[in-house]
Amino acid sequence: MSANLFHDGVDILHGQRRLWSFHGGVHPPQHKHESTNLPVIRAELPERLILPLHQHIGEPAEPIVQVGDKVLKGQMIGRAHEFLSAPVHASTSGTIVDIGEYAVPHPSGLNATCIVIEPDGEDRGLEHPRVGDYLQLAPSALRNLIREAGIVGLGGAGFPSYIKLNPGKLDGIDTLILNGIECEPYITCDDMLMREYPREIIAGLRVMQHALQARVCVLAIEDNKPEAFRALHDAALHEAGIEVILCPTIYPQGSEKQLIKVITGKEVPANGLAIHIGIVCHNVATALAVHHAVEHGRPLVSRYVTVTGAGVSQPRNLDVAFGTPVRDLIIQCGGDPAAVKRLIMGGPMMGYALHSHAVPVIKTTNCIIAATEADIVPPRPVMPCIRCGACADACPVMLLPQQLYWYAHTNDLDKVQEYNLFDCIECGCCSYVCPSNIPLVQYYRYAKGAIWTKEREHEQADIARQRHEFRLDRLAREKAEREARRRLKKASLAKNQDKTPHTEEAVDND
Repeated sequence: MSANLFHDGVDILHGQRRLWSFHGGVHPPQHKHESTNLPVIRAELPERLILPLHQHIGEPAEPIVQVGDKVLKGQMIGRAHEFLSAPVHASTSGTIVDIGEYAVPHPSGLNATCIVIEPDGEDRGLEHPRVGDYLQLAPSALRNLIREAGIVGLGGAGFPSYIKLNPGKLDGIDTLILNGIECEPYITCDDMLMREYPREIIAGLRVMQHALQARVCVLAIEDNKPEAFRALHDAALHEAGIEVILCPTIYPQGSEKQLIKVITGKEVPANGLAIHIGIVCHNVATALAVHHAVEHGRPLVSRYVTVTGAGVSQPRNLDVAFGTPVRDLIIQCGGDPAAVKRLIMGGPMMGYALHSHAVPVIKTTNCIIAATEADIVPPRPVMPCIRCGACADACPVMLLPQQLYWYAHTNDLDKVQEYNLFDCIECGCCSYVCPSNIPLVQYYRYAKGAIWTKEREHEQADIARQRHEFRLDRLAREKAEREARRRLKKASLAKNQDKTPHTEEAVDND
């Protein structure tokens, strides 16, 4: 059932900062303690690392190595040539053995271009220059360094971080929020990261603050992570301008717009960005990656990944090199890939099913849930909508999910946009509480895809029309030019003919 932890308005006063509410939200079973009982260890390197060139939002990187090349850990192997893109680095030393199409983590199950490295077992790293005192660097230089390190948002979105560290035309921003909420069930990689690297996360936060010229920094953690809160609270105790806030647990509080509302009371306008109201959010793992890049010259080549579910006997968090196949993680955590009948990348609310055990871990991989056949509950029958309103009560964006469902179901794409479909964050709260078992989010994703397809078709039609009009203009111009040349030639011939008799007459007179 749906639940709103706060009610309406302001309910909680934490230290010197009030915490606000957002509409709706739910309390699904957490299943977090299973993967926090064992210490984090480094995942073993596989026989081959499969590194997709597209591990982020935006355009894929382009390969700058060839088959047979020897590479070092941290060496750039894919360069970002577009503004919205990120480079890719070798996650260990070894030899490039292939550049081709491989299965990658994506809901579509399609293949994509990957660079395959055969590790040499030495894990030799490339020496990168260190910055020294980053405060002596201009914010633009810091952003370029972060871009070259391949850092993207590690909370799941994968947006290139250097872009979100640019205040644009603003002199600076008011509030930088570091997101340690991690509200989705099963996922604990950020929790373990905060416990183990609190000072480094604070150091990365300071670098981000300098890049953005932020006035205030807030680090938000849910109250189901007491160890992480204590660690970060102690690390920030003597840090001026940094608040570590403990927030009551509710899903989807980790979503950017909902967290901004809870921390500041401000709402990001529809079709707007957080920076438009002077706020920027980053994930705690991203802050740690920024620290490693700036302080140690280390590009992003690995991350913490939660491996959990009944399909593994030792659920835990692993420090995983990018490109490691999911199959290897299952084996290292005491599972049998053949016995795992369903793999989910991400959490049960917003994650998606993987179609193969061979897909690699990438920058946005925060969790692998391995389920056995005994865990798979047959889908409950879908019943007609009874207009109970539970979905509207649970929606954190205050949409009308039942109306969106009706219009998506009848393919009325104009109406779904009229009812603000693109404000939907696909958190799954509506589907979770629906007594009729309607897969509401699937309908919304379908409608969004249909609208994007329609827009692309319109764009292609516009391009085709423009090309046709350009061709007609070109043909008309060429025809006019030919006609003009013909007239000139005719006039020239006529002029020459007029001159010929006078010339002959002059000869006769001589």
